[in-house]
Amino acid sequence: QVQLVESGGGLVQPGGSLGLSCAASVGIVRVDSMGWYRQAPGKQREFVARTNSGGTTRYADSVKGRFTLSLDNAKKTLYLQMNSLKPEDTAVYYCTAQYATYWGQGTQVTVSS
Repeated sequence: QVQLVESGGGLVQPGGSLGLSCAASVGIVRVDSMGWYRQAPGKQREFVARTNSGGTTRYADSVKGRFTLSLDNAKKTLYLQMNSLKPEDTAVYYCTAQYATYWGQGTQVTVSS
């Protein structure tokens, strides 16, 4: 049983920064890819960023230049550093693994003054 444990998130003012992390605690022998999706209220879930074991990283255009994804493969832990946050970044952020085969429970990020 694969388990993805997310941490971080919370409330931040526009222009602020926040970090998320996601640990693949059990069930994954080797990480092929990990990433993040998000879902804002009343909207469909959307891709945020993903990286793979080969070091290839992709970002949604909406977060490019503001979000940075990094993977500690030895710890099977994914980090998302979010800078210059905007109100439209408000969403529940979901960690995924193995090309979105597995999903975490989600963590709330709220950007508001």
